Amino acid sequence: MIIACGGIKGGVGKTTIATNLAIIRAASGADVLLLDADDQETSSDFTIVRNETLADKGGAGYTSVKLHGAAVRTDTLKLSSKYDDIIIDVGGRDTAGQRAALSVAHVYIVPFLPASFDVWSLEKVGTLVQEAIAFNPDLRAYCLLNRADAQGRDNEEAIEVADGIEGLTYLQALVGNRKAFRSASAQGLAVTELKPVDPKAVAEIMALYDSIFSISN
Repeated sequence: MIIACGGIKGGVGKTTIATNLAIIRAASGADVLLLDADDQETSSDFTIVRNETLADKGGAGYTSVKLHGAAVRTDTLKLSSKYDDIIIDVGGRDTAGQRAALSVAHVYIVPFLPASFDVWSLEKVGTLVQEAIAFNPDLRAYCLLNRADAQGRDNEEAIEVADGIEGLTYLQALVGNRKAFRSASAQGLAVTELKPVDPKAVAEIMALYDSIFSISN
């Protein structure tokens, strides 16, 4: 499966979602390629840290490459037969790389925060998806609430708006705003690998993982 994790709003946790999915998928026995298509190259930096952290255990456990622009499409197509799954981390803007990823992805995941600007940006993402489906009719696009508030109405209001965006399906797999995700990322780890364990964080990311990988090609 080819999964693109993107959107047109930065700072919503795309790389955290992409790297956690790649690690958990690789731990299940799949041969995974993490493709960094973000100009900030955060996934690549994360993988460098991970290789250092796990040097005595064989390194990251997945393959990581950097691609930009039209090469995201051409090289993903070339590499797709060599890997069980490809996870593409794209930047938070409407770029050539993001459109290229949408042209080859089976699943498009768009994290958003419980804030007005993030929710408003989803309408533009929905339009982008509808344009992409004209060239990639197999594309399925989902949005999910990331860094959700522990309490208050903001979560519910954001979900209500997101659930009505044409072109996107709201994914019932909320991920909370938990320190465990930040602590794990700083060490090049998935939250499932962090010690001590945060059971709530692990349950949330595993629910997201199960939701995404239950979507058949």
